Amino acid sequence: MKMTATEVNDYIDSTIPMFKVSGCRVETVSEGETSVRLPYNEQTLRAGGSISGPTMMNLADTAMYALILASLGPIGLAVTQNLNINFLRKPRNADLLATARFLRLGKRSAVIDVLIYAGDDTEPVAQATGTYAIPAA
Repeated sequence: MKMTATEVNDYIDSTIPMFKVSGCRVETVSEGETSVRLPYNEQTLRAGGSISGPTMMNLADTAMYALILASLGPIGLAVTQNLNINFLRKPRNADLLATARFLRLGKRSAVIDVLIYAGDDTEPVAQATGTYAIPAA
């Protein structure tokens, strides 16, 4: 790993102001995987009292970016090319935890899979797949 969870958090805090405001934190980084927690916040609820889809999409994208940073180092110009999300079931009102892992890591792009869980549930509430463009060195 090129960066620790603390280093990834500090880097994202310094480059994306919304990250710090959201309370989102990278919890763990390991070879080819990261986990990111988003604390429960009533401000993220949609009509019907469910955590909103855009909130989960933001968490998935953050987990993917954290995986890129942890694995490759502080590449500020790595950007999302594609994000596809499947909402599997209504999440309960709890912290969300996203785990991201590489499906493919190449020189110019990475394909990443993300599972999102609510609280300590063992079944995911959403699954996302995304592609990140990696700039030339």
